[in-house]
Amino acid sequence: MKITQANLADVKELDKLVNSAYRGEDSKKGWTTEAEILDGIRIDEEALELMIAKPAITILKITDENDKILGTVCLEVELNELHLGMFAVSPLSQGNGIGKSLLIAAEQHALENNCARIVISVISTRVELINWYSRHGYVPTGGSIAFDEIEGRFGDPKVSAISLIEMEKVINT
Repeated sequence: MKITQANLADVKELDKLVNSAYRGEDSKKGWTTEAEILDGIRIDEEALELMIAKPAITILKITDENDKILGTVCLEVELNELHLGMFAVSPLSQGNGIGKSLLIAAEQHALENNCARIVISVISTRVELINWYSRHGYVPTGGSIAFDEIEGRFGDPKVSAISLIEMEKVINT
């Protein structure tokens, strides 16, 4: 497996991967599904194209020996912080260290860009995901935002009072 930067040629495959990891029936084959919490899509091709075009954003992909994308993460440098988002691993490939490899690559990217911390937002009811990040050194900051206040969000809540909590990992620069 190798980790490289995604480009416009990857948009269709990234769109399919991210949506299958988060929403719909395919997502239920993995442990990162949001299908019981949110309806609709997680991302679309247009949003991915806009993200790839932004200089402050790097989308990493991890591919197998046949160049099939198995996982991805979006990294956005803002001042001295790295914002980590759109973290997705193919439901059929979860549990094989792909997420951990992408997280290590994200931390390396933070160091290379002189970031003091990595910031992520996690759905507050996703206890298993919060625990996974905690095992990798992330701690809640106390910050949160209601899902319906998020600008440009994708998805329609199936349950009430969804919020995203902020977690961070301080990077030793």
